[in-house]
Amino acid sequence: TMNAGKTTALLQANHNYRERGMHTFLLTPNLNNRDGENQIKSRVGLKAPAYAFDKKENLYETVFMQHKQQSIDCIFVDEAQFLSKNQVYQLTEVVDRLNIPVLAYGLRNDFQGEPFEGSCYLLNWAESLTEIKTICHCGKKATQVLRVDQNGRPIAKGSQIEIGGNDRYVAVCRVHFKKRDTGPLFIPQMQLDIQTTQ
Repeated sequence: TMNAGKTTALLQANHNYRERGMHTFLLTPNLNNRDGENQIKSRVGLKAPAYAFDKKENLYETVFMQHKQQSIDCIFVDEAQFLSKNQVYQLTEVVDRLNIPVLAYGLRNDFQGEPFEGSCYLLNWAESLTEIKTICHCGKKATQVLRVDQNGRPIAKGSQIEIGGNDRYVAVCRVHFKKRDTGPLFIPQMQLDIQTTQ
């Protein structure tokens, strides 16, 4: 779900490959441009350049051409929920035909509890699944996400895709998802004044 550290985990794994002299290829959907074009950036400030693809692009062909120019050791996909069914299949072909591992990071479901197309087929076709967890305001594992308006009130309707961060989405457990309960949204940051004496 949101705020579980998916992008941070992706960038850390990418760093591990590159630190060992391996070549990686990072993919991100071009609609995810809140932090700028052609990059993946986590909420904690880590970032890396990435190839931005659109919904109709053949990712097998894209990876194949890139692999011909520079041998690739691993593919990383951010915001993988935005993949199409065809693109998920194309990435399985990257694994099966080119023998390049693909690590895809994304949300399972949207703010209405409905699965994303990409997530649906990743869950069906992936060889292994790793859940990256975060918690609800009550302390239970968060499995859902609520979309909120500018005043922090939950929104029940709208388009499935709306790019946003902590100002628009709150991760919650199933119980609080059903209640549409976001809990405390904004916790004032404590400001500490440190004075030195001589």
